[in-house]
Amino acid sequence: MRFVSARDVTADRAWGAQDVAEIDGATVRLHWTDAPYVWHVNDGTEVFVVLDGAVDMHYRVGGDERVRRLEVGDVCHAEPGDEHVAHPAPEARILVVERKGSV
Repeated sequence: MRFVSARDVTADRAWGAQDVAEIDGATVRLHWTDAPYVWHVNDGTEVFVVLDGAVDMHYRVGGDERVRRLEVGDVCHAEPGDEHVAHPAPEARILVVERKGSV
């Protein structure tokens, strides 16, 4: 058994991650960041849980950009094809569950 304190996780670069578990081909990773990611489209389902801080999730629907503020305890479920980019506000710790090797 292993325990992880999310609020103590840091990384040497934005979006650095600590692997928490691998479950039936899916990875569970705890990310720390103080900089936005890049616009991308996942090739699999992604679950994104804010554990510390806040994140402004930018996403596109029909070409229109929208933004949703995610705070501690909020969950974002992105399906394959959902274009999005996460902006920490100003830094965040995020639990991400996705298929191993997903882009």
